[in-house]
Amino acid sequence: MSELVLAPVLIPLVAAALGFVAWRHRDLQRLVAVIGAAALLVAGIGLLVVVERDGIQTLQIGSWPAPFGITMVADLFSALLIVLAGVLAVAVVVYSTATIDSGRERYAYYPLTMVLLAGVAGTFLTGDLFNLYVWFEVLLIASFVLLGLGGERDQLEGALKYVALNLVASSVLLVTIGVLYGLTGTVNLADLAGRLEVLEPDGLVTAVAAMLLVAFGIKAALVPLFFWLPASYHTPPVAVAAIFSGLLTKVGIYALVRVFTLLFAGEAATFQPLLLAVAGLTMVVGVIGAVAQHEMRRLLSFHIISQIGYLVMGLALFTVSALAGLIYFLLHVALAKSTLFLVAGAVRQLTGSFELAKTGGLWVLKPGLAVLFGIAAMSLAGIPPFSGFLAKLALIEAGLEVDHLLIVFVALAVSLMTLYSMLKIWNAAFWKPLPTELEPFADGAAAVTPERVASTHLALAVVGPIAFLVACSIGLAVAAGPVFDLADAAATQLMHPAGYIEAVLGEAP
Repeated sequence: MSELVLAPVLIPLVAAALGFVAWRHRDLQRLVAVIGAAALLVAGIGLLVVVERDGIQTLQIGSWPAPFGITMVADLFSALLIVLAGVLAVAVVVYSTATIDSGRERYAYYPLTMVLLAGVAGTFLTGDLFNLYVWFEVLLIASFVLLGLGGERDQLEGALKYVALNLVASSVLLVTIGVLYGLTGTVNLADLAGRLEVLEPDGLVTAVAAMLLVAFGIKAALVPLFFWLPASYHTPPVAVAAIFSGLLTKVGIYALVRVFTLLFAGEAATFQPLLLAVAGLTMVVGVIGAVAQHEMRRLLSFHIISQIGYLVMGLALFTVSALAGLIYFLLHVALAKSTLFLVAGAVRQLTGSFELAKTGGLWVLKPGLAVLFGIAAMSLAGIPPFSGFLAKLALIEAGLEVDHLLIVFVALAVSLMTLYSMLKIWNAAFWKPLPTELEPFADGAAAVTPERVASTHLALAVVGPIAFLVACSIGLAVAAGPVFDLADAAATQLMHPAGYIEAVLGEAP
């Protein structure tokens, strides 16, 4: 079953190729993309089942043995993230069929989305550091084009900021890989782990770890390396922003967790104070930025940064329980953030604006959408009994176990501010009446009135993906026991990498 490791990469690549072939046939492009996303989800579930049953799966491309060839590896952590990618892919691609304009479709929106998903899957499954860089570049190129697709001024400005800072991160990563190769003679992650362990301790290894922290920190949008995200994520269509918010910063977190548990576990104590400080600052800066916003997409973009701080908190604590909390929190926040972006798109369809001052009345006019938003918002804020509460509780308990009270206090305070910002959206877009004097819709057909909003029917392809993600989030809470068991097993594999190394190299370290 080791060939299944390659399926999450091949499926979106094949779908992308077929989409490019069907360049002039929009309906066929949509169909291929929906089938590709669904197949990715099925492959991810199958991979997770196999990894849980049979252990870590590896595939040596071309039958070249590690560490000389290209290795693909799936442990529980990466398999869980592939399932997450499949869930988000299905929701966003279906949502796109009802919301992406014909102009973007003509310029290969769906094939580019499939290329992006292939890059994400490759990042999660690669077994060597250089190919991690390669897959980062694949998703960077696809995401840059998706950001700029449409050619609007704000989009192009945001895309240039996005690509400029991410190219800096890629350059730092490539230089670091060169230093590591010169130091150890290998880029295979499992082989690197063994060779770094026997090196004489010196400042060079610490410097390499710091360079990787900078490279992946930019991609994860950690403070103070986050400026590209709020400058770019509010500019593309909400379907693009939703897949970006759910996956792109998470690949940076995945890379940080992978290298610090596998390669630099010995440096954990050295970097813990810095990581805790970065985690706290990322939470605080992100949530303050969110509270200050009055436009839904900008507000939600700052919350991406804030929630990344909780993930770094889990890594900084560096215990099995903290990493298990990190994994559960990652699953929860990806679902919640993507849901909220899709809801923002639905609000824009109904009221003609993302500006909170120009929306309102949706609790009465569209109660179903209000309920879906409320569940996702309460989950993000950590209100029981939703998955966000369980995720934050796990991280807070992990912090209390090792007496890191300051970061626990920051996490609790930021949760309260997150709740405030979600209530801000609720009060403006759903609770208060729709303003009476608003500009007409862009089509000029009629002014925005309660009657028009009430009579506007959201397509099933808009409401369905939102309801699907909300159901997944509720399922994450209902099945918290089994999911936490999986997360705990994944965290144990991360904290005890001997099994990973043996699965790749065929021998115990």
